[in-house]
Order: sequence, then structure tokens, then C-alpha cells
Amino acid sequence: MNTRPSVKIALAAIFVILCWAYSPIGIHIGLKAYEPGHLALMRFLIASTFMAGVASVMRISLPRLKDLPLLAVLGFFAVSLHHIALNYGQQGVSAGAASVLAQSTPLFSTLLAHFALKDRVNGWQWICVLCGLLGAAVVVTGDRGFGELDAHGLLILLAAFSWSLYFALQKHHAHRYDGLTMVCYTIWSGTVLLLVYVPGLWSEAQNASTSANLAVLILGIFPSALAYLAWAYVLAHSNVSRASISLYLIPPTAMLMASLVLSERPSAMVIVGTVIVLMSVLALNLEPSKVAVPADEV
Repeated sequence: MNTRPSVKIALAAIFVILCWAYSPIGIHIGLKAYEPGHLALMRFLIASTFMAGVASVMRISLPRLKDLPLLAVLGFFAVSLHHIALNYGQQGVSAGAASVLAQSTPLFSTLLAHFALKDRVNGWQWICVLCGLLGAAVVVTGDRGFGELDAHGLLILLAAFSWSLYFALQKHHAHRYDGLTMVCYTIWSGTVLLLVYVPGLWSEAQNASTSANLAVLILGIFPSALAYLAWAYVLAHSNVSRASISLYLIPPTAMLMASLVLSERPSAMVIVGTVIVLMSVLALNLEPSKVAVPADEV
């Protein structure tokens, strides 16, 4: 009886990994035609429209007035700050290295889970986190070196920190609304905050190539809409720190996609770092889970 919920959670996590692994590739293509702010706004205008269609079919409830500040904060961290920092940062970082830097999120999430949410983080998990970060550092060093990343790398780290705050807040307040409702209002509120980038957007969209607009369309529907909904489901049914650690699978997946789509060829150090990350995730998954399945999932 406990197997089916576990399979659903695993499939949702895999879907999220594939969607978010594509994100740096899509951003790389989109930045050839769009300014970072315009790219973020166009991406989430598409995501907002898509989720509006889903919401109308599913008939989601209206938010309570007292929750509007919370939804605005979630939108700021998950959409506005995260994607503006990510887009500007990726102007000077390759897609593969960007995916690694962005995955410092599990470290921040683990710290927040331990100190703010009071989740139990054992020694085995700490070792896996440290090993994963070591692998990420090797990948980044093998890409262009820390010295050449300068402010661009720091902006991607800021994006990762912003994401971890969103994850922690979303997990803590997920009981207020179902996953679909929370995701819809988070995306819509974040998109509203991005409307400051409206001037000049239409002109860029008209002049953008078909491949750039297609990349933005994919970014809007999959990483920006469906993946958020799937991740909300994962967080609602699993430990926040452990679920976040699974996101270490995104860098090697993104590197493979970048190799196929962008012809980025990882160096030997990048490959070594990727192996370290994967071994850390495998070691973590080999630990027997002590987390009980909620009764309503049986």
C-alpha cells in the first residue's frame, strides 16, 4: 500500500529534474534574443496564461485576503528574484556550470530545514550534502574557473538562495491551499512583479528568432508551470531537506542536454565532478528511509 505513493513522488521528482535541467539551456537560447528582464517576463506571461487555463478547468478557490502578503512573498522569491538573478548570471556562465551553481539550493534548504523548520538532518545526510557540493565545485572549476565567474556566478548563487527560501516557505504554509492553488497564485504574483519589464518586450518578441521564441515557450510551460506544480506535490509528501538533495541530479542531466543541444563539451574535471555528485545522491538513496507515509496517502 505504501509503494504507489512512493512511485508517484519519484515520477514527479524525475519530471521536475528533466524540466529544470532544460531551464539553463532554454535560457541560453532565449538570451540570444531577449534581455534578461524581458526573458523572465515573457517566460512567466506564458506560464501565467497556461496556469490560468488549468485553474479555470480545475476551478481553484480564491485566496484569502490575509494570505495575499504570503503569496506575494512566494512569488517574489520563486519567480521574480530567482529568475532575474538567474538570467543576468547566465550571461557570463555556461549552461552546465549554471546548473551546478543553481544546485547549491539543497545546501541552503538543508540549513533552513534544520534551523528554521526543525527537520531532523542526520550525519549521513550532511556527508552527502558536503560531497555533492564538492562535486559541484569541481564542475565549476573545470568549466571556466571561479575567478572568471565573478558577479555572474554570485548572481546564480543568489538565485539558488532565493529558491531555497521559496521551498521552505511553501512547505511551511502548504496546508493553507492545495498544490495547484498555491502554484497558480505564486506564479501570478511573481509575474505581476515582473511587469516593470514591459517596455520594449513586444519589440524584442517580434525581432526574436523562431528558435528563441520556441525556447521561451517551452520554458514558460514546462520548467515555469508544470514543474512548479510537480515540485509542490513532492514537497507536500516528503521531507524538505531530503527532497531538495535529489535536485543534485539536475546538473548532470543539464550537462547532457547542453551537450546535445548547445554542443557544450564538458572537460575531464566536469565529468569527475558530475560523478562525485551522482555518487553522493546514490549514497543518500541507499540509506533506508525512516519517514512514515501519511495515512491519507495509503
